[in-house]
Amino acid sequence: MDVPYDLTSYVRVLKLASTPSWEEFSRVALIAGAGIVLVGLIGFVIFVLMSVVPGSTPA
Repeated sequence: MDVPYDLTSYVRVLKLASTPSWEEFSRVALIAGAGIVLVGLIGFVIFVLMSVVPGSTPA
């Protein structure tokens, strides 16, 4: 493990990185939020189906 080489590569990456514009940030946040809602909705549908089907939950 070459620590000086690793540090210079990290600094190089940070210099190349830039702050996203508000439009780019809001679009990424919207897509991520939609994905979270979709996964939650799928989980809720599975929960409802497991509650409705008799004998599906152990007693």
